[in-house]
Amino acid sequence: MTLRLRPTMLSDLDFVIGVETDSRNLPFITPWDRTQHEGAVRFPDFRHFIVEGGAQDDRTGFVILQGCRNPHRSIELKRIVLQDKGQGLGRACVRLLKQMAFRDLHAHRFWLDVKTLNTRAFALYRSEGFVEEGRLRESVRVGDGYDSLIVMSLLDREYDARVALGLEPPG
Repeated sequence: MTLRLRPTMLSDLDFVIGVETDSRNLPFITPWDRTQHEGAVRFPDFRHFIVEGGAQDDRTGFVILQGCRNPHRSIELKRIVLQDKGQGLGRACVRLLKQMAFRDLHAHRFWLDVKTLNTRAFALYRSEGFVEEGRLRESVRVGDGYDSLIVMSLLDREYDARVALGLEPPG
């Protein structure tokens, strides 16, 4: 499936909130309110994108990058939320975001955190070259209990090595 990212407009925020609060996505994220999304759309340190795919370029999700102006060139994949599961959209989206982080934004480090209960996302990130750095034990509330966050990252030299091995699309 062909995928593209386009900047989120304020008129997209109802869609964003709807996807974020969908019962299939809610266990894996900590949702934001509309004001937080508006800030991410407007503030230059963030990149907030709508994920579009398919023949009609339908909206299928959204992503947020944070730290795009970080002086240490450490960019966070803050959020990736997709409606359709099991169709390769997550992998295609992560690959686009890695290209953007390293080629366009000149990141030294591209990082994220993922809840331990989100085993599918963890496996995807690992298969895409992200390395586990550590765990923030029981750092987020989930229902009546807590879940831990796994911090993962990919460095620019690791990304370049993946490109050289043909594991990433060439520039």
